[in-house]
Amino acid sequence: MGKGESPEKEPVALIAGPTASGKSAVALKLAAARANAGLETVIINADSMQVYRDIPILAATPDTDEQSQCPHRLYGAWDGAQACSAAEWAARAKAEIAAAHAAGALPVLVGGTGMYIKVLLEGIAPIPEIDADIRAEVRAMETPDAYAALQAADPDRAAQLEPGDSQRISRALEVVRSTGQTLAHWQQHKVGGIEDEIELHPLILLPEREWLYARCDARFEQMLEQGALEEVEALLARKLNPDLPVMRAIGVPEVAALVKGELSRAEAIAAGQQSTRNYAKRQYTWFRRQPPAEWPRIEANNVSVETNFASLLQQ
Repeated sequence: MGKGESPEKEPVALIAGPTASGKSAVALKLAAARANAGLETVIINADSMQVYRDIPILAATPDTDEQSQCPHRLYGAWDGAQACSAAEWAARAKAEIAAAHAAGALPVLVGGTGMYIKVLLEGIAPIPEIDADIRAEVRAMETPDAYAALQAADPDRAAQLEPGDSQRISRALEVVRSTGQTLAHWQQHKVGGIEDEIELHPLILLPEREWLYARCDARFEQMLEQGALEEVEALLARKLNPDLPVMRAIGVPEVAALVKGELSRAEAIAAGQQSTRNYAKRQYTWFRRQPPAEWPRIEANNVSVETNFASLLQQ
């Protein structure tokens, strides 16, 4: 991922960071500042939970009032019965970015899903379809056995993974067994990324951790007060596959346990707050380490769009 400099390239803003860091508020401040300068803005969701229309409260999706302030795209664009992959989201995001540019508006990507952003900018590895028998065989293996097999077949990838990271271990092993090439080989041939076609204006929000965790805790309680319980009741009534992303979204399992009587309200709140803090911690670590070093990181809780996006406020 990188930042383009060519004046011939169309600009795209990116406001990223962990949950509850204030990304949506900054995006709206940027849109308002641009509106005051007579400029159009389109905010495009880059959050893997906010894509689902079933959980707007638990996903902290911008509400109707917020979305009325400027055009918002890809919020609630997927039904929970359909899993939204990073590649599918990136394809839709590319189309929305192109449409915004065609309309003379600035696309502003807002979200905390690093994989979505990475796939959009860098593209995706053109890995051939995995042989079904190999996939079944690998997925049936115990994690220690799969890790040992990966150490033999792709020692470099195994060294990068934790021995208990069952999902990534299985993925790397099935790729090398099915294609005869390592995952790293395919990742060197990524296709479809837009980073070389745009002028990226990124900003990563990394506020002080205790402040962030306190916001996570307060927001989860607010979600229950605002209708998260009813939201999950409606979701459970659909009897969707429990492995679907929407069913595993942060807060859904904890509130579902409350609905089923498996947890008290206090227990569900504590569990949901803990899950949210854990998620925020993972996001915080990813955005601190993974994006290019030249991408601005900001710790302040009150972000100045005039300072951080000065060039995007000019005609």
